[in-house]
Amino acid sequence: MRAIVVGAGIGGLTAALSLHAVGVEVEVFEAVRDLRPLGVGINLLPHAVRELTELGLADRLARVGVATEALVYANRHGQEIWREPRGLAAGYRWPQYSIHRGTLQMLLLDAVRERLGPGAVRLGAEAVAAEGDTAIFRSGETARADLVVAADGVHSAIRAQHYPDEGPPIWNRRVLWRGVTEADAYLGGATMVMAGHAQQKFVCYPIDPAAPPGRSLVNWIAELRFPDGTDWRREDWNRPGRLADFAPRFADWDFGWLHVPQVIAAADRVFEYPMVDRDPVERWTFGRVTLLGDAAHAMYPIGSNGASQAILDARTLAFHAATQPDIDAALAAYEAERRPATSRLVLANRGEGPERVMQMAEDRAPGGFADVAEVIPRTELEAVADGYKKVAGFDRESLNARPSLTPGAA
Repeated sequence: MRAIVVGAGIGGLTAALSLHAVGVEVEVFEAVRDLRPLGVGINLLPHAVRELTELGLADRLARVGVATEALVYANRHGQEIWREPRGLAAGYRWPQYSIHRGTLQMLLLDAVRERLGPGAVRLGAEAVAAEGDTAIFRSGETARADLVVAADGVHSAIRAQHYPDEGPPIWNRRVLWRGVTEADAYLGGATMVMAGHAQQKFVCYPIDPAAPPGRSLVNWIAELRFPDGTDWRREDWNRPGRLADFAPRFADWDFGWLHVPQVIAAADRVFEYPMVDRDPVERWTFGRVTLLGDAAHAMYPIGSNGASQAILDARTLAFHAATQPDIDAALAAYEAERRPATSRLVLANRGEGPERVMQMAEDRAPGGFADVAEVIPRTELEAVADGYKKVAGFDRESLNARPSLTPGAA
């Protein structure tokens, strides 16, 4: 079997590695002419780390990612709403990692070139359509294979081919400003923090395991919601942001254990990104062409799930390619498993996912609290956290017990 993967992002490269691992010949086509480690930080949840571990990448991940030990939700005053252990500290068999997106992409790219050959990724090849078993590129070139995997992102040309009236991604009137800052370590040096509420939020986590003692390379996101009728510029990870657009709103966010204005001001560069997603669709597969990752299910960056779900797509597709009787059956099984699951997650993220505990605290105690239990019962907080893990597919008991997606593994 031969496959074409359109897009050399995290989902596309993981799909190439996964399909290669089950004996499929794979070639990757990427629109840009120079792949560089762009972006800022992301999180890989234990279900995604499990899949990369089974691809033999555990040691590489451990060298470049911070193994997250705890997640803390706080209000805009820095008062703790909810804390839970994460990764190995929570009893998972696999860690959770905070990592620079570009570092992860380059790690996957290196692995693809090592295993599939130095010419396995063709750059400067922008796909504009896929017909039958053929990918069509802007240059006029075509490529044929038994399977075409469209992992070409939120602006997927191949998705647009099949949903021509869909239009641009849906903006929810929030804008994210993202940066990386070297700062004093906080809350033990391996904690992810989300503070604020639905109208204004600050998220941060360390992403460099080689940071000096007592210091952290902190990835941060400042988020604001804008009024109805506001327009914004097209989303692009490479567009510089302006401090004046958001920093004044966080000027008094000094929590004692984290000084948000100083973290923002010390960043070398800031990027801006409108928060967008797409509506779930009724079909991913069209003949021998199927969607994967953001092309299939672009979702809000809530609950740290975007990259993780693309990795799960890739591994599930390869598993069915290896275990179903033919390609058509494999694609049907892949879509039947992944499309409903990710559709639920897209909608859950629109409802704030696990982050809604911050809005609960803001609604019930906008001036703060002495004891969160007097504002939100612990059972209510647990129900939010546990419910989202089940929707996203990484509740501990189920994940630890789930059979491997490596064909033939015990």
